[in-house]
Amino acid sequence: MSTTALAVDHLDAPRREEVLSTAALDFLEEIHRRFEPRRRELLEARRRLAATLADGATLDFLPETRELREREWRTAPPREDYLDRRVEITGPTDRKLVINALNSGARGFMADFEDASSPTWHNQVSGQANLIDAIEGTISYTGHDGRAYRLGEQTATLIVRPRGWHLQERHLRVGGEPLAGALFDFGLFAFHCASRLHDRGRGVYLYLPKLEHHLEARLWNDVFTWSEDRLGLPHGLMRATVLIETLPAAFQMDEILYELRDHCYGLNAGRWDYIFSTIKTFRELPEFLLPDRGDVTMRVPFMAAYTERLVQTCHRRGTFAMGGMAALIPSREDPQATARAIAAVRADKEREAQMGFDGTWIAHPDVLEGALAPFDAALGSEPNQIERKAPAKDIDARALLDVAATPGAITEAGLRANVSVAFRYISFWLSGRGAAAIDNLMEDAATAEICRSQIWQWIRHQARLEDGRTVTAELVRQMLDQEMERIRADVGEQVWAAGRPDETRRVFERVALQEDLPEFMTQVAYELLD
Repeated sequence: MSTTALAVDHLDAPRREEVLSTAALDFLEEIHRRFEPRRRELLEARRRLAATLADGATLDFLPETRELREREWRTAPPREDYLDRRVEITGPTDRKLVINALNSGARGFMADFEDASSPTWHNQVSGQANLIDAIEGTISYTGHDGRAYRLGEQTATLIVRPRGWHLQERHLRVGGEPLAGALFDFGLFAFHCASRLHDRGRGVYLYLPKLEHHLEARLWNDVFTWSEDRLGLPHGLMRATVLIETLPAAFQMDEILYELRDHCYGLNAGRWDYIFSTIKTFRELPEFLLPDRGDVTMRVPFMAAYTERLVQTCHRRGTFAMGGMAALIPSREDPQATARAIAAVRADKEREAQMGFDGTWIAHPDVLEGALAPFDAALGSEPNQIERKAPAKDIDARALLDVAATPGAITEAGLRANVSVAFRYISFWLSGRGAAAIDNLMEDAATAEICRSQIWQWIRHQARLEDGRTVTAELVRQMLDQEMERIRADVGEQVWAAGRPDETRRVFERVALQEDLPEFMTQVAYELLD
């Protein structure tokens, strides 16, 4: 290795020398030099699109790809080793959580380097070591109480979600340039784990987040093809499910599948980021004002249109349609809250199974049975329902953009919840936790993004609460003062100080209360991480 150097070489992490071996760093250097220029071009294209939308343009299906959308073609067929995806569990790459997720009984486990992870150097490097051990079957963990955790005989299929194209890994630079977080996460996983998985007859499965254009999918496809060649692996071993979690991507589902057709494993309805993206994309338009987060369900018109089109598109192209995250989690203290959570998860998954989805996501093992039962009923002995064609329905641009038809109100309780959740999540994130149980919901970066962008949106458009008050920055600061005092009293001084409250407040005010709306909360907070 000639030019690769760690930007902050004094930062340590478990098994750093193994994960960041000379050969691994050479691989990362190669992948950076080959693909970084195109990544930068695509991010610039995102900025140009955002500028045109801010100037009054709208979104629509691309006229230049109409022929592709209308003609018949199919993606590569699913692999035999992962035909049944009826429930997948997601979570960070923490060692204990990886073991528990793989043992959960879910069909798949998505190890998340993105929204459920705070990208500290420790988390990113140790997470890669945990994946190596998981594939080798040697992963174990002993808790402070002496309890030992090991893999069972039957484990979930491993899937990895690298960071999105927009994020960087500033602790590793090539020629002075930080590596893309996506290429760092994927590159290390591919280098250390792809051959291990192939030797065991398994595919290399991935989830791809935050895509906004089919050319971004083409870049991923080229990364996969190059990596397979470089590592001596068969073409098509790497299979990616794309999260349709940005509003622009909803208009390019066919195109995204086509670009990845040899490496494709379907689309996922990334509901929480999709709501955030909808707010962000048309932030300056009052007709895109949304009510309380809890009112924006999957049954409101613009969300129903998006999921119907996703199922229809995937099955027409012979690939998986995956449902969204069930963020509800059980309560250890309140059995009634647990029962309500399980019932709500089951109802949500009944809707998805009946719509034709092939599987879904959960965030906690205790809701597995509630999510699994509806898919068992819909699928029976079949592994999926890809060949079940959705009823023909013309879902046009107007339906995808019909945000104004969303029922609901903007309430003091909804505003206060957004303030509290956003503050607490930022505190967890700065402390190294990317997924946190808050008020019986598993909150991650996507749900926190909704909270802070809604606050900004309501202030921007002088939204009125049900009681007639206008939402202002001053009102939000008053609520923030109150919520900070309440949280401090609840957790105690030691925990409060460890949560970096002053820095948390600065990040909160920057991402929710300033004149401009930062594209991603995590980009602002990242500068404060080790």
